[in-house]
Amino acid sequence: MLLAMMRKSAMLLLAVFGFTAITLAQTQTVSGTVTDKKGEPLPGVTVTVKNTKIATSTNSQGAYTLSNVPTGGILVLSGVGVVTMQVNVSGPIVNSEVETSVGNLNEVVVVGYGTSKRKDLTGAISTVQAKDFNKGTFLAADQLIQGKVAGVQMINNSGQPGGASTVKIRGNATVTGSGQPLYIIDGVPLDGRSARPGLSPSGLGDAPGGNPLNFLNPSDIASIDVLKDASATAIYGTRAAYGVVLITTKKGQSGATKIEFGTSIGTSSILRRIKVLDANQYRQALSYYGVSAANDLKSDVNGLDAILRNGMIQNHNVAISGGNENSKYRFSGSVLNQEGIVNKTGIKKYTANFAGSFKMLESKKLGLDINILPSLYEEDLAPITNNAGSTGSLIGQALQWNPTEAFRKADGTLNVKAGDVINPLAMSEAYNDKSRVTTLLASIAPSYKFANWLEYKMLYSINYSAGNRRASTQQFINLGDVKDRGFAAIGQNELTTQTTTHTLNFNKQVTSGLNMTALAGYEYIKTTNKGSNTNALGPTGGFGQYGLDYTNFIQFSNPGSRNISSFVDPSFELQSYFARVGFNFKDRYLLTGTVRRDGSTRFGTNNKYGTFPALSAAWVVTKESFFQVSAINSLKIRGGWGKTGNQDFPSGASQATYSFGNNGGLSQTNYPNPNLKWQNDRQYNIGLDASILNNKVAITLDYFNKKTGDLLFPTFPDPAGPIGGAVLWQNLPGFVENKGLEVAINTTIIDKKDFSFDLGVNATFLKNEVSGLPAPIPTGILNGQGITGTFVQTIRNGFPINTFFTREFLGLDKATGQALYTDGGSTFYPVGNPNPTTILGLTASFRYKKLSFTANMNGALGQSLYNNTLNNVINVGSINGGRNIAVSVYESPVKEAFSNPVTASSRFIEKGDYLKLANATFSYNVGKVGKVFQTANVYVTGQNLFVITKFSGFDPEVNVDKSNRGVPSVGIEYTPYPSARIVTLGVNFSF
Repeated sequence: MLLAMMRKSAMLLLAVFGFTAITLAQTQTVSGTVTDKKGEPLPGVTVTVKNTKIATSTNSQGAYTLSNVPTGGILVLSGVGVVTMQVNVSGPIVNSEVETSVGNLNEVVVVGYGTSKRKDLTGAISTVQAKDFNKGTFLAADQLIQGKVAGVQMINNSGQPGGASTVKIRGNATVTGSGQPLYIIDGVPLDGRSARPGLSPSGLGDAPGGNPLNFLNPSDIASIDVLKDASATAIYGTRAAYGVVLITTKKGQSGATKIEFGTSIGTSSILRRIKVLDANQYRQALSYYGVSAANDLKSDVNGLDAILRNGMIQNHNVAISGGNENSKYRFSGSVLNQEGIVNKTGIKKYTANFAGSFKMLESKKLGLDINILPSLYEEDLAPITNNAGSTGSLIGQALQWNPTEAFRKADGTLNVKAGDVINPLAMSEAYNDKSRVTTLLASIAPSYKFANWLEYKMLYSINYSAGNRRASTQQFINLGDVKDRGFAAIGQNELTTQTTTHTLNFNKQVTSGLNMTALAGYEYIKTTNKGSNTNALGPTGGFGQYGLDYTNFIQFSNPGSRNISSFVDPSFELQSYFARVGFNFKDRYLLTGTVRRDGSTRFGTNNKYGTFPALSAAWVVTKESFFQVSAINSLKIRGGWGKTGNQDFPSGASQATYSFGNNGGLSQTNYPNPNLKWQNDRQYNIGLDASILNNKVAITLDYFNKKTGDLLFPTFPDPAGPIGGAVLWQNLPGFVENKGLEVAINTTIIDKKDFSFDLGVNATFLKNEVSGLPAPIPTGILNGQGITGTFVQTIRNGFPINTFFTREFLGLDKATGQALYTDGGSTFYPVGNPNPTTILGLTASFRYKKLSFTANMNGALGQSLYNNTLNNVINVGSINGGRNIAVSVYESPVKEAFSNPVTASSRFIEKGDYLKLANATFSYNVGKVGKVFQTANVYVTGQNLFVITKFSGFDPEVNVDKSNRGVPSVGIEYTPYPSARIVTLGVNFSF
């Protein structure tokens, strides 16, 4: 009996084990790599087991791992830039080669508060993926897409590492404020300001600001989406008038832990020089102009060479990522050290980034996303400013230095002269300016899926940035009040933004063929900004020499010249409600409606809230049965209309604000205006998206018309002006209209296993006009002895914004050498448009086996630039004062008279057309190296390699700040930090 029971138990156990074995044999773990036909790994490809919820995405090396895959199952591969395909599971290793396409309709695009497939878009949105970013060493994210997106003009305002840039989307409509787009990083909106304190070195003008995107590591960015028309941007309401840029950082992927490392080293040098006389030419010019020399004329020096160098660049990045379907992570860190091409300038930048994504509960319906991004960057700055007067700043001093006069005396000491001619080498050694900015951007976003079609998400973020800056000028320099006293300044700033966002997303097929998406949300934002500044001249006899920087004993300064200031802006609060609904009928007819209602503390009490609606639709023509054109693979026609706003004006602008004086007293700085409201932008867009020739050519066309009204503008009712006079912010009647056509074509010309050639071009054709203003608005202030306070730009009805209005130069009188002007110079004429009428971008990529080459060019046509440097710094009168002059002045067919006054005129307006080879990269894909390195790639990159232009300044890509009372200028050059040419050698590998 017992034996029989034992036999039955054994048979039962064998049956159980056998069944389990059979069951285990029916599923397996599958891994592999997804590549394109060129053998390049493809990250971000979604790999799904057909008819199941088992899915993952390929990592940066194109690798993936899936568990519990049925034997004989089918994998579905889909995603960004690939043609969806199915692969049979024939074993534990499944490597796949997919076909890529341009303009892939299944590409996932980031839109306001969510994502969408490109095929479902009805607005004008451009996406640039990491693989398509500009190559090279970049400090800010906006530089990655320069020349890549139709309708977007990106200008580096300065060659200073970390310097600010100007980004204009669909033209210039800025009467006040920055005119910059709204930047959003992983759902967190940025304030748009840098916490680096502003300082004014005594006698040297105001130093330009830094780039507010410097805190972000470009290597951490996965994609950048640019929302251009109002139907796409209206979801952001009062902040979206100048477009929206959505930056998505890299996240962890399922699979084994991966380590990626990149390192590069490079060098930089000046891109172009302004041509001034060398020593021999200068000696000849002295004789030609009849000027007696004040020195022995034996030296042969170059002012720019004395302050320039070849700057070294080092950049190191590391990232660790991994996880599974329910827990993904990515940690990265970077160190960048970039020396500027001007002595004693540069930036050191340290960043880290943690991104975690988790699914919790047994149902996995509860999600949690965490992003933490700390950074620190330190800058060394030179005395290169926007509005230096007669003594100039460092670049002007270098251009003006007499090339026959030595920088040092025979005993080796610096040649510091009497008077106002500044030795640039002495200025460089006398000036010290160091800035440090610490930033923390952190967010936490829990979410809960009530169903596959309904999800709630909350996001809380804090963006804290603190800046500290110390600058000093040694007392030996012959600079105004600084001589024999010295100067010191200390500045501190704190900028904090907190954001809370609640969203509810709905996505479901409501009836046969009809899919509905909906979004409802609430957002609250609060921003505070405060800071302090102390500056002073030294006591009688100077700060002295104690082995310390003057800022370390600033209390030793002269109390009578000591200025202490501090500020706190009225806090800015924004409360918003928003909604979006979209319908997709059989992937053929698409309709999207959006509305946002913003309440802002910046508005007047009578206009606390504003409503911003938008409506757009699209028709996919190729889905129609009557459309039978084999060469056209897809064709979609879009149309949209919407309203957005702009509140780019100071906090408290609608309120009465006051300032405290250094020695007591209270003065009003702002008059209240209860009727102040947001600037109003109306825009409509008609677009076309097409893919032809077996998806090898993607074409996008957009016509847009944007009209900006209720223009925000500061007036000064008190005749005393801004010094002692309060500002009254108003909404002016009038409009700025931008309209144009955008064209983007991306094509795969050759796609073979060993050779490929891809080409992308984009062009934007713009027209700008101002109308309805009650009076002209002057701006574009020139600087320099004899022209300080002169305006050369006017915002006037019937003309493009910021049109140059000045005297019309007719040439030099051959007999007298005097300048001739229309109407004797008494009448100002419209003599140039600083806004380009055409913006260009071009990208070409070649590959032969493992060797590849990529080049990117950008340019602008139809713009005029004002050469304030030539106008004032290196004109003919300079040589009469012992300074250098421009070669073009000396080589003029007519000998100019010294008595010819320094005058603003069309003589100094030049064509600003240019085409620049912005970056070019040769790379070699080594591939897998042994059993350690999964991938390895070696590359050499050149940035700013050359520029084709007739402009005689440093760089036609220029936008020096020459604003007037908050009204910005465009296209004026005045002794900026020169642009640099950079060559970098680097390697990337993973294991």
